[in-house]
Amino acid sequence: MTSSAMITVGVAGASGYAGQELMRLLAGHPRVRIAAAMGSSASSPSRSLPALARIWDGEIVPLDLDALARDAQAVFLALPEDASAEVAPDLLERGCRVFDLSGAFRLRDDAHRAKWYPKATAMPDGSTYGLTEQYRGALPSARLVACPGCYPTPAVLALAPLVQAGLLQPGIVIDAKSGVSGAGKTPSERTHFSENHGSVSAYGVFAHRHAAEIEQELGQTVTFVPHLVPLDRGILETIYAGLRPGADDQVIAEVYARAYAAAPFVRVTGGALPTIKHVAWTNFCDIGWKLDAASGRIVIVACIDNLLKGAAGQAVQNFNLAYGFDEREGLWR
Repeated sequence: MTSSAMITVGVAGASGYAGQELMRLLAGHPRVRIAAAMGSSASSPSRSLPALARIWDGEIVPLDLDALARDAQAVFLALPEDASAEVAPDLLERGCRVFDLSGAFRLRDDAHRAKWYPKATAMPDGSTYGLTEQYRGALPSARLVACPGCYPTPAVLALAPLVQAGLLQPGIVIDAKSGVSGAGKTPSERTHFSENHGSVSAYGVFAHRHAAEIEQELGQTVTFVPHLVPLDRGILETIYAGLRPGADDQVIAEVYARAYAAAPFVRVTGGALPTIKHVAWTNFCDIGWKLDAASGRIVIVACIDNLLKGAAGQAVQNFNLAYGFDEREGLWR
């Protein structure tokens, strides 16, 4: 695949929060022609996207796998996990390349996948986990890219370089806070305005599927506690860990600098701790930290926009590298 190619793409689940972000990004992508935009099921009503008027003026139609496979070289799935587990293997068999934003194929261990995503009974051949900065070398040959969850993205980007360098003690704690769009578009009591506005709530303690994903990528157990906060978008994670002897501030900075020297969407901010406002509506992950040398402790703060670097933006970044494009295409703004 040459960098001058134009790729025809389809989006399934185009009317959800992540799906609409995908449509916005792909409509402005210089290497993309949107060939199909579909709902989440065959019974989804046809509709336009008023927020994308004059950006993309097409119509989202009911899900039609035959049309999707016929018209698109690459398909983005912004579907619920069970739907992706059913649809993705079918599309692969028909010759499409699949970029899946659901969790269906993120967990490589069969037992873990059976627990959290039971409909995904087998990993398709040619699959790779799609945390771009960690798996960029696998993307050009991948047939299915399982794009990471929104919570694991900042956690793994912040922690993997330090874990791999052997700088952290066991017992990592991740305190994560997400805007309401991270729960998806289907309403629930927990996401109701009257329940969420003016409040912060912990949920899924020791029972959140993203913990398994984080532990898979770090190779160790973590304590992960997600919280819902009254924002429409964004994730901030405050991470607590003990340092091994010799891990001072300069060593931490050097490890991050080496890890992300060629990563255009990771910004290492050092002691200037990032905030959600710094990353909202961008594909950046910002990582900062404070270190207490006397007690051997580090606090890391990592932020992303959950709908972009945590979903649609990262999927497009993976798409770019899979097809040999500059990873910033369609995302640099």
